[in-house]
Formats: sequence, structure tokens, C-alpha cells
Amino acid sequence: MLEIRHMETLSAIRDSGSLQEAAERLHVTQSALSHQLRDLETRLQVQLLNRRTRPARLTTAALRILTLADEVLPRVRATERDLQRLAAGRTGRLHVAIDCHSCFQWLMPTLDAFRQQWPDVTLDLSAAFSFAPLPALLRGDLDVVITSDPQNSDDVHYAPLFRYELALAVASQHPLAQYRYIEPLQLADQTLITYPVERSRLDIFTQFLEPADIEPAAVRQAELTPMIVQLVASQRGVTALPNWALTEFLNQGLLRTCRLGEHGVWRTLYAAVRKEDLQADYVQAFLKQARDTSFQTLQGISQAQG
Repeated sequence: MLEIRHMETLSAIRDSGSLQEAAERLHVTQSALSHQLRDLETRLQVQLLNRRTRPARLTTAALRILTLADEVLPRVRATERDLQRLAAGRTGRLHVAIDCHSCFQWLMPTLDAFRQQWPDVTLDLSAAFSFAPLPALLRGDLDVVITSDPQNSDDVHYAPLFRYELALAVASQHPLAQYRYIEPLQLADQTLITYPVERSRLDIFTQFLEPADIEPAAVRQAELTPMIVQLVASQRGVTALPNWALTEFLNQGLLRTCRLGEHGVWRTLYAAVRKEDLQADYVQAFLKQARDTSFQTLQGISQAQG
């Protein structure tokens, strides 16, 4: 029964001190204002204005409503301002999840640069390794998912960021280090070190081994890229990682890399966003910043089509 306009009316009466001035402030006639008050009194079954006094005074019931108004109206005004800024594309929310363990290398600088240009956009970052990111994106829990595995969806757009090559990393003294590229069968007697995710989300299996019906001798998992690199460098196994994620360790002389197949395994990294949000200015700005930062900081990547 109690509406925003009722709280605005009582606030105007209190602040102006008279019905006439309150009506002028609200751009209505005094008669219309009086009618609105009487209608509200009938619905609430309480008196809001003591009309016997000059000027008329607000009753205890009206003051109780004003206590609520003082809490609610500022929040309503703030929300209206936020909506206006949102409509203008200057504010919003960008909850980002990464489906790629190595993406922190370029994503953190991307977010830092974006935050400076778009301070009114709320940013959050999480890893999507332990949950299904696409349903979370569709529910609205997330706004962007960084992934190399696009899925068919009428409601999601996959914006390509860049192409990269998946490379096999081995110790400098490993027998495979002499090869420019390897075939799947050459991994049949190797321990493959991977991130702790499902095989269906590991390109070394889906793009290289499984099409050739080859299984490595063993699979070992490690959480962090530096941990994987140390295991590989000490000849505890081999790993397959994006070429740009290996640059630092190659420069240190810890590893050698081989191509997976003569022509290599190339993948595209995408930013998945809801189609309804795609044209928002801050979303487009994030996509541009992500591409710019990637090409400024990563080696071995190329432009993606689309």
C-alpha cells in the first residue's frame, strides 16, 4: 500500500513546512496533494496530517513513515543514478572467471589497466576449474569466462582474443628434446604432467592423443605452472602448455619445447559473454584491453579470426 510517491510527499511536507510549498516542490496542485494524503490515510487507516493546527502538522504515524523514507529514498536516488550511468555505458559489473591456469600471466595486467579506465565498473576474478562456468555465465553469476573450449549456445557470444600453439615441454637433457616435433606414439612411454582438471578439458588429450588412440604411460597432476615446470626440468615427466606460458622458463634454460605434430596444435582463447551484454561499452572496452595487453606481454601468439 505504501509507495515511493507517498514517502516523497510526506518528505516534501516536512521539508517545506506547508502543503502549498510541498505541492509546488512536487509539481502538483495543492488539491491533488490533499487528495493523495486522504486516499493514503483511508488505505492505511491512520491519520497522517493534523489539519486542526496552523500550519498542519504531521502525525506520529506520518513520522514513522518518514523514518522509513529517510532510509529508502536516498537508496532509490542512488540506484536511479546508477541506472542512468549504466544506461550510458559507464558503470556495470564484470565478474570474470578463467578456465585456463596460465591466464593469470596476462589477465592481471589487463584487469589493472581496465580498472584505471573504468573505475565505476565492479571487477571480480575467480578460477573456473572446480565448477561449470557456462551455466554460471547464463545464470548471471559470471559476466565473462576466459576459455579455449567454446560450446554451442544461443545466448553466449565467444569473442576471440588470440591464437596460441600448444607445445610439449621437456627437460633440456630429455631424449625428446632433440626433435622439432613429435608424434602421439612418442608419448606412449612418458609420464604426462597436467593440471588437476578433467581430461575432456585438456587439449593434449582431446587434440593430440585421443584422436590417435594413444595413452601416456602415466599421468601426474600438479596445481601450479612453476611446480609443473620444476617436475619437468627434473625429468619427472613431460607437459603440454601454451607456448606463451613457457617463454619465461625457456629463457632460463630449464626446458626445451617440441611441436605436437608436424604442423602443431593451435588453439584460440575466447572471452565468453552473454549476447545481451556484448554491446555494453565497458564489455567492449574489456575485450579490447584484453587483446591489447595480450599482444604487449605474450610471445608466440597470433591474431584470431572472428
